[in-house]
Amino acid sequence: MTEPDPPPQSALPIAPISAIDPDLPSLAYRGHDLATLVGRVGFQDVWALLVDGRTGSALPPAEPFPLPVRTGDARVDVQSALAQLAPVWAFRPMLDLDAARLRQDLARASVMALSFVAQSARGDDLPAVPQREVMLAPTTAERFLVRWRGEADPAHARALDACWVAVAEHGISPSTRAARLMAGTGADAAACLAGAVAATSGPLAAGAAARAFALVTEADRTGDPAGVVAHALTRGPLMGFGHPSYRGRDPRATLLHAECARIGAPLLEAAEAVEAAGTAALAERGVPYTANVMFWAGILLDAAGVAPRMFTAMYSCGRGAGWSAHLLAAHAELLARTGRDGTSGGAPTVG
Repeated sequence: MTEPDPPPQSALPIAPISAIDPDLPSLAYRGHDLATLVGRVGFQDVWALLVDGRTGSALPPAEPFPLPVRTGDARVDVQSALAQLAPVWAFRPMLDLDAARLRQDLARASVMALSFVAQSARGDDLPAVPQREVMLAPTTAERFLVRWRGEADPAHARALDACWVAVAEHGISPSTRAARLMAGTGADAAACLAGAVAATSGPLAAGAAARAFALVTEADRTGDPAGVVAHALTRGPLMGFGHPSYRGRDPRATLLHAECARIGAPLLEAAEAVEAAGTAALAERGVPYTANVMFWAGILLDAAGVAPRMFTAMYSCGRGAGWSAHLLAAHAELLARTGRDGTSGGAPTVG
């Protein structure tokens, strides 16, 4: 008796977009433990893993599209530029699209977000890097660096890959919730991504990375991490510490800490001292928090030559993968709710 042929890959069951175990603690993307991805797999392949449930259909190179508005703030620049893709590229409301077309729109917009951040970082006082030079770089992280700096340091490209992979997805976070809420209205892909970028800007979201980094630089300057932490606690919450999803240390922080140690990040010792001081100070208050992913992302980005003013925009570059996966899931729900998937259904407004 012969074995039946395996089902085509498209017919295989797809694991949930992400799974969090608060007790281990651990995080998995589509059934793949994050520890097997960070530092080992490029961001372009993780984007495909989250969106398609498998690698092999990586992000395409960004198309030529000059940054339309420069404000001096990379997060604002990318948020504004994403919204402007819709009329230029004729993005239609996702209510009117099938899944294949929506995935195409999301891939084009996601990689353009990286291009817009790179262009914003390069500034307007330098000529744009020719597209043909950008296209010679083999990976998404390297193309980002070439578009920004004109060259890609391999160590910096690996650091960006590690950071983007670590922050690519984390369930229904506030920014992901914002994207899905917009998808529920049938909005286009670029509008949903722009809304998600806006939701990252607060100091209790991706904005925490720059504030946590400031603690580390101050501790490095003064040589007094305990004093820096004590002063910070008199002013409010200790930024970059704790995450409600985990009872132990944020596993993403563990992985990024290891990457910082591997490359010898300039502020590694100061960051470790601040984490130790912060953990001790919070424990005295009965709060079992340690440094989280935003804390260590800032240290790794600094090692890659990324300024703190860009941290929030860089987070958005990575989280675009998870947003895209959730927007495709929300699109399926939208079509089912409105009967566009072939079932009976109404189309109630949500405004």
